[in-house]
Parts: sequence; C-alpha cells; structure tokens
Amino acid sequence: MRSVLVAVVVLLALHPLATAAERPAKTWLETWKAANPQWRAYHLTHLSGETMPATKALIADVLAPMGINVVIAEVDYAYQFASHPELECGGLNKQQARELTDICHQHGIRLIPLFECLGHQSWGAKRTGLLKKYPQFDETPSIPEDDKKIYCREWCPSHPEVNKVVFDLLDELIDAFDADAVHVGMDEVFLIGDKNCPRCKNKDVGELFAKCVNALHDHLVAHKGVEMLMWGDRLLDAKQMKYGAWDESSTGSHRAIDRVPKDIIICDWHYSVPEVYRRIGQKEPYPSIRFFQEKGFRVLPATYCIPEAGVAMIRASRLGATDKMLGILFTGWSNGPGGQWLLDALRGRSPNAAAGPVDAKELEAARGTAATIKAGLAEISSPVK
Repeated sequence: MRSVLVAVVVLLALHPLATAAERPAKTWLETWKAANPQWRAYHLTHLSGETMPATKALIADVLAPMGINVVIAEVDYAYQFASHPELECGGLNKQQARELTDICHQHGIRLIPLFECLGHQSWGAKRTGLLKKYPQFDETPSIPEDDKKIYCREWCPSHPEVNKVVFDLLDELIDAFDADAVHVGMDEVFLIGDKNCPRCKNKDVGELFAKCVNALHDHLVAHKGVEMLMWGDRLLDAKQMKYGAWDESSTGSHRAIDRVPKDIIICDWHYSVPEVYRRIGQKEPYPSIRFFQEKGFRVLPATYCIPEAGVAMIRASRLGATDKMLGILFTGWSNGPGGQWLLDALRGRSPNAAAGPVDAKELEAARGTAATIKAGLAEISSPVK
C-alpha cells in the first residue's frame, strides 16, 4: 500500500494540472487519508540540524518499514524563527524542516510539527524561549528564577499581545514543514489563573483554558486551514478519572471541555499499566479514551516506554471504539539526539558513541520505547481480544 501511495503522489506532482497551491498539502493529505484509516504515530523529540542523519535514518530505515504512518515532531523553540529573531532560537532551519517533511512524505508518513503552547515555557523557574525575551507574558512573574518548587512556567492567556507573537511562530512552522496539522501541546498546565496575575486572578480557570484553546483553533483551523491536535490531560477531571496529578486536572481547567471545538484531535496520554491506576481508584482501564469519544472528539491514545501499558491501552481503545478512535501514538521523550538511541534500540545495537554522552536512565527509556512500539504494533495487527 505504501508503494502505491508514493506512486500516486509522484504522478500528481507531475500532472500539468496540479498547481503549486494544490500539490503540497491538500492533495497529499487526501491521498494519505485514503490509504491510512488507522494512525500508527510516533512522537519525535530532540531535533537539531546536527542530528538530522540519525533522524532521517530512523524514519526511512526503521519507522516506515515497521508501519509508522504519522510522525509528530516536537519542535518547540528548536527552530531558527525568522519572524522573531530576537528569540535567538537554535535548532532546525527552514531547509532542514522541509527535508524532514520530504523524507516523511516519500515514505508515506504524515509529519505534524508540535509547538508547546501555554505551558512548558521553562524547565524549572528559569525562563526560556518566549518568556526569556518577553517576561511580560509570564503568568507568574512574581516567582523568582531560583525557585526550586516550580515545574514549568506558563504564558498568560489573558495578555493582549502574546497571541500575535505565538501565531507568527506557528505560521512559520506551518510554512517550513508544509504542514496540514499542528499539535499545540497544552499539557501539564498547573499555574493558570494565578492569584497574583493582574489579568487572570479571580477568573474561572476553565474559561481561561478554553480561551487559549479557542484562540489557537480559530487561527490554525479557521484561518490557516490546518487540523489541530493537543494533549488531553487538562480536560480531564481528577475527581472523575482517577489517573493522578500529572494525567488529569485539579485546577478547574477540565471545565473547558464543553467550551472548545470538537474537531480538535485529543492525544490522550497515560503511561502506566492499569493496575497502577486501579490502586488510585480507577474502575476500568483508561476510561478517558471512551470519555473523549463520547464528548465528540477524535482521540489518539498515547503511550510511552512500558510495553505492557502500551498493549493494555491499545486493547482498551479497541473495545467499543467509534469512528473517532484514530489509532495509537508512541511517545518518544527519551529517544536520544535526533532519535539516535531509539534507532540503535530498534536495530538491536549498542548506543552510537559518536552521538554524544549517554544518560543510562534515558537510554533505558529509549529501549523501553522501542519494545513498546514493537509490542504495540503487534497488538494492533492481532484480532480484538
């Protein structure tokens, strides 16, 4: 099927009636959707120009032959943004971004860039990316940069100027990757509605979260004509779902779920085996998968580096699945620079010393991810149990 898809794309590219506006995104996407009713997605991190050979090898030589048909490439600030050079971002340039898209398309893989919005605007309290150059956008400017308790900073969803900058960055990624969809992150948002924010204090957190989601949707879907994906954890009520602090919301952001468009694709991530959640009080495994479908969203469940958890999630997602269940997403938070450690693990090799120093814990997670991909793809190919 993949060879047929590639041939069709080539013929369309050569057809004299295929204009430049028709070819790159829309025609390719329609052909891809017809050939891929089920998503087998991989979430790729740690991108850079220097590690592009490893990334290309991972995609062309390993992931594509295994049957992966979607790559969600987490870019964030690892891109040389021409629209806002003051951000002083390193990482991929436009040519490298397009090369990544081209190699994916050549192998029948849909590439979707990911840019973390609202949350994850720092690691720890020290500002990075957007907030480093625009500290006035910070939701919690009163928190000092040496604070040891803060996980990640967030931008203020009520600041009147933040969206203009963010939309410029998103537009540039859409152009660079010739993207037909964008993943906007939105996970692990804990600080929204801070009591010291002059714009957000005393406002309903669900309304604030929905405001940010809706602004992104209006720009990306209504204005740019691309699909929008986001992580689903902040839309889950901790009192109802029983996943734990990371996988769901205790801030009130879950109230946004009935205030946002239903054509958003929800990436519903949970990384532990059902027994872990059962001890917290969960009665059925991964109930959010069904919950999001009942709410009207398309759902892409996401697993990580525990093979048993990945298999259990796939089994749960297949029971009572509707046409809104898209497939499975294997996340790669520890795949090494450019995906090198995952590439080595899937090839059954020791880490490539030339790729730089290896963190033992991260390497073990990469090996777990490789095992999860293999087990998960085997489960997808088996009869429903």
